[in-house]
Amino acid sequence: MKGEFVIIDGTPVVIENEKNLLELIRKAGIQMPTFCYHSELSVYGACRMCMVENERGMLEAACSTPPRPGMSVKTNSDRLRKYRKMILELLLANHCRDCTTCEDNGKCKLQELAERYHIEGVRFPNTAMENVDDSSLCIVRDTGKCILCGDCVRMCNEIQNVGAIDFAHRGSKMTISTAFNKPLSQSTCVGCGQCSAVCPTGALVVRNDLSRVWRALSDKDVKVSVQIAPAVRVALGKELNVTEGENAMGKIVAALHRIGFDEVYDTTAGADLTVLEESAEFLGRLEKGGKFPLFTSCCPAWVRYCEKMHPELLDNVSSCRSPMQMMASLLKEQSKEKGERLFHVAVMPCTAKKFEAAREEFTKNGMPDVDAVMTTQELIRMIKEFGLIFDELEPEAVDTPFGSVSGAGVIFGVTGGVTEAVLRRVSGDKTRAGLATISQIGARGNEGCKEFTVPYGDKELRVAVVSGLRNAEEVIKRIQNGEHFDLVEVMACPGGCVCGAGQPASDKTGKGQRGTGLYRADRASSIRRSQDNPLMDTLYAGILKGRSHELLHVHYGAEKDNH
Repeated sequence: MKGEFVIIDGTPVVIENEKNLLELIRKAGIQMPTFCYHSELSVYGACRMCMVENERGMLEAACSTPPRPGMSVKTNSDRLRKYRKMILELLLANHCRDCTTCEDNGKCKLQELAERYHIEGVRFPNTAMENVDDSSLCIVRDTGKCILCGDCVRMCNEIQNVGAIDFAHRGSKMTISTAFNKPLSQSTCVGCGQCSAVCPTGALVVRNDLSRVWRALSDKDVKVSVQIAPAVRVALGKELNVTEGENAMGKIVAALHRIGFDEVYDTTAGADLTVLEESAEFLGRLEKGGKFPLFTSCCPAWVRYCEKMHPELLDNVSSCRSPMQMMASLLKEQSKEKGERLFHVAVMPCTAKKFEAAREEFTKNGMPDVDAVMTTQELIRMIKEFGLIFDELEPEAVDTPFGSVSGAGVIFGVTGGVTEAVLRRVSGDKTRAGLATISQIGARGNEGCKEFTVPYGDKELRVAVVSGLRNAEEVIKRIQNGEHFDLVEVMACPGGCVCGAGQPASDKTGKGQRGTGLYRADRASSIRRSQDNPLMDTLYAGILKGRSHELLHVHYGAEKDNH
């Protein structure tokens, strides 16, 4: 065998830049158990489930041990199996075991490993104490299910730079807590939900609002409409027996019609409006002067981050409402003109949308424009609860009058999509760049921070595309130190909305397939630019005439109390 290698369970495996034994073992086709390891996060090595036995009979944590050429390890000796079972028993002894009523039932890693290692009973008394914090509109915490793996802490601090939660106390009294153990709604939490995306046990879950939606559907005196965000259509994956990244929009529409929604719309129409309004705002600042850079405003967790951490930048944030709120304001205005009682639901990949929908800025006379936000996870639960065989549904079209959308609006669901869509609009003025050129200009890709320049008249526009709030903070520091950017797109979730915390769990490959699915849907669109969507002319000549600022824009202030 050529190259340096490690012998894993008697089989030599070549070392190819793997940073730890765990990666090498997984390359060898062995799924090592872990709770605290995520390739995107720093190595913590707390759970000890990935221990291996080396040639000297010593135990080493595979996640924190670099592969040493020539070393030999066992991954499944009798000693290791006994060791792992003991760890699982101890975790279960301090864990709420009401699995059938848990939001993460069937998706919990502790549940999965307890089954894998055939834990038939726990010899120790259960010391778990229920302590539920449901103060946040986005996330519910239950410390009785926490196993102290630290995944949420590292995500909140390392990737998102929010620091809403951290370890508190020591020894057997250690917990994960907010500062001074305040409710999550009173912490620095911005509702991005990425902590829940990495939590292996259901100690942090997305708030479930399905009961409110079911009640509305049962009310015969209420008309119920729903909009579907671009990223949702490519994220149903194995949960509903479709290929990861497959555009299932037609089937989603059919499912929602069958469930009982009166009208089903595509949020992409709202994204097209956002492109026109945001590009007009951007061009206005370029021509008449204004604060730069212009930050995008589609991501509610990013807006919340600005309010809490950088209120001095709020004037730089676009005044455009998010596509969800633009769409909802139009629908509520139409229902008001018709004298209808409308209950409007938004299906989103994002947990922070739940907070955004409840903001007082988007409430009129005590009535919100969006009455309930369901995540993609909740949509899947609803389809399963209704009993629909999703993969056998015949696709259906969204309802009129908002049935016309562009590919530019579809790619809002991936990092860089908003920027590319805006540049497609701006290109009609002074950039002299075609669609092919814009797609290659540097906005695409899953890197956390992408920077590029765009020719505009006799000068160049400097653009940054950022996903993950830690990356946003780094760009902000550079701006504060004097660097100039004209446009900065920020998405709180690394990779953009396709990787939102409201989406079903997926690995790096699966998330990449979702983004590819949106770009594929864009290429298949007969309309590629928002300004070419005929619906836009109809809206501006009709309901938006003289009212575009009132219905499509908002002014964000400094931090207010969470709801």
